[in-house]
Amino acid sequence: MNLDPLVLEGSVIRLEPLGLQHVDALYAVGTDPSLWALTLNRVNARADMESYVAQALADQRDGTALPFATVERTTGRVIGSTRYMNISPAHLRVEIGSTWISPPWQRTGVNTEAKLLMLSHAFDTLGCRRVELKTSALNMRSRTAMVRIGAVEEGTLRRHMVNPDGSARDSVYYSIIDSEWPSVRQRLAGMVAKYAS
Repeated sequence: MNLDPLVLEGSVIRLEPLGLQHVDALYAVGTDPSLWALTLNRVNARADMESYVAQALADQRDGTALPFATVERTTGRVIGSTRYMNISPAHLRVEIGSTWISPPWQRTGVNTEAKLLMLSHAFDTLGCRRVELKTSALNMRSRTAMVRIGAVEEGTLRRHMVNPDGSARDSVYYSIIDSEWPSVRQRLAGMVAKYAS
């Protein structure tokens, strides 16, 4: 499984390797509290975003993550971030997560195209048999989006993580497996085409 940094390019967005050079641009679009309310991260200051990116790069060096900056192709503007994480080459498995898109670009097809690009690379190039996604049980928007793209809900891990305020987070797991990928790809491609029209 080749996990070298790479660019994944679609019609609307480009996913490029995340680096410290993206911190200012991410901070400029990434301070809306709604982005972080149901995550394990909080970004209130530039230093928070720098720490967020630095941790993603540390995970990349450890071989457990491959993070991207999400870039709007027409303007070159950075509008969010996403990554492969919890990578398990031995089990042909990755998770797509730590995804956020700045509010002005939400519900525009950006996230749908990002998922199409990442799933295509995971299944068609990396040879994955399984791609996982997870979210807080309270994050109904994210849960709905995962089902909408064709992911299957597998169950809830109770008291799975600790939120920044010390409370327990239940995590809901979803997956797409290789035998489901052809129909999911067709579904996603159709959704992206609708956004483009």
